[in-house]
Amino acid sequence: MNETDLMKMLEPELGTLGYELVDLELHLGGRSGLVRLFIDSEDGITLDDCERVSHQVSALFDVEDPIPGHYVLEVSSPGVNRRLRKPSDFVRFQGDRAKIELTHPLESGRRRFTGTISTVGEEDFSMEVDGQTYRLRFDDVDTARLAPEINV
Repeated sequence: MNETDLMKMLEPELGTLGYELVDLELHLGGRSGLVRLFIDSEDGITLDDCERVSHQVSALFDVEDPIPGHYVLEVSSPGVNRRLRKPSDFVRFQGDRAKIELTHPLESGRRRFTGTISTVGEEDFSMEVDGQTYRLRFDDVDTARLAPEINV
């Protein structure tokens, strides 16, 4: 089972518990594997939330057995540099700072952008980067993460 199939299996299950599956890392092979889930909710994530999801997913995996061999299951919050995967993520974090990398550069040659998500449409979004607006298509995004400025 690959990451995409596992996401499809887990998203509805976690949704019924009130959590969003933000991201998933799957590292299999060798003596043991790793399944790392990143969850979120409107109220944020506590250790109790991670424990609750871990028990639920473990029970589901015991029944469905989607992963061969031994593995470690980790459940965590997405952190401050949360991955943006879906258009709804961009809507939720409109006005926030993000770092975007495209699969292919624009005609200008640029493929990395760090700026503020300003508007979000059905197929694209715009970012304000150094006083300039860029319109980017969701289909062209390779990776997208929040990139908050942290002042110490």
